[in-house]
Amino acid sequence: MMAQPQQPITSAFTPLVKRNNAPYLQVNKVWKHYGNFAALKDVSLEIKDGEFVCFLGPSGCGKTTLLRAIAGLDPQSRGEIVQGGQTISLLPPEQRDFGIVFQSYALFPNLTVAKNIAYGLRSLKLSRNQIEAKVTELLNTIGLSDMAYKYPAQLSGGQQQRIALARALATEPSLLLLDEPLSALDARVRLHLRQEIRKLQRKLGITTIMVTHDQEEALAMADRIVVMNHGIVEQVGTPEEVYRRPINAFVANFVGTMNLLPVKVSGNKQVRLQERLINCRRYKKQQTAAAWLAFRPEVAAIKPAGLHGDDKHYEYFNGTVLHTEFMGNFLRIEVNLSDFQQSVQVDVSSQHTDLTLCMAGHQVSLAVPVNELQVFDRYDNSAATGDAGHSAVATDEVAA
Repeated sequence: MMAQPQQPITSAFTPLVKRNNAPYLQVNKVWKHYGNFAALKDVSLEIKDGEFVCFLGPSGCGKTTLLRAIAGLDPQSRGEIVQGGQTISLLPPEQRDFGIVFQSYALFPNLTVAKNIAYGLRSLKLSRNQIEAKVTELLNTIGLSDMAYKYPAQLSGGQQQRIALARALATEPSLLLLDEPLSALDARVRLHLRQEIRKLQRKLGITTIMVTHDQEEALAMADRIVVMNHGIVEQVGTPEEVYRRPINAFVANFVGTMNLLPVKVSGNKQVRLQERLINCRRYKKQQTAAAWLAFRPEVAAIKPAGLHGDDKHYEYFNGTVLHTEFMGNFLRIEVNLSDFQQSVQVDVSSQHTDLTLCMAGHQVSLAVPVNELQVFDRYDNSAATGDAGHSAVATDEVAA
């Protein structure tokens, strides 16, 4: 679908004029109900002009529902949406200023590539020469200048998606919405196209929202990530913030891989495992005594068994190597920790690691920086298994 822009076409691809730091798009206390089911629950967020934001979460978390509410395709039940200072909550899609690309491309099979791209331009009452010039420029921009007279069925999936993107940009909208645009493509094409989309977005300066369930995609493309689960926003932050300092166990375990070890809280810079006190990053006041001690696979170093050292900046955990996977530039090692009676993953360099330590059955010691040991609340229905974790212990942003 193409929405008609509120501003007339000017020179092709004129970069958007940046306003002050006021948000370009505001979502205020939005709810969406389907009968008794709440797909969105009191969602609020702000998106800056020119920002690339990813809505990230598992299937059924509400990310596409939120995107469709912003577009007016499936309006919210309650709440307000403001775009460019104008409340658009009750406006139909055709009166909103956006372009959209769907997962299924949604190209017209009976129209040529050129006519697909020109489809939204005809409603702007441009001359034939203006439309042809615009289509030519867009085809050059997406690198498909020789495809103008082909039909969608004659194109690859990646080419079709680029045509859909060009059609969405043709009317020069101020907001671009992408609904899992890369999920139907193979890995190599997906990697190339995500780079192309990001490059084009930066060139145009267009505010962009992309829905995805692919964590790597969100981390690589977004200025900020909105992590959603069960209709609520769990965390909003830069890719580095969401990955390195997740707010709860759900975010920690959904974005990347996180080792989660069951412990009891003790103070605000230590946790307890039976009689052992383990130093960790400072955490805020907790709701329960049960907690997760968490660390990323890449922050741990693998050492010979019993080699603990006196460095107070590290904690050491003894274990047995279960197996090792060769992943190219790194090794993924599964280690069973004797104190916890559960296994963790450790990622180490395949070129700078003593490979004898990685053999199955080998006794090892894992050295983990104290500042990388984070703490989250643990419940019977844990956020780590996919349930929302509103009350999770969030590690403090202040250094441990």
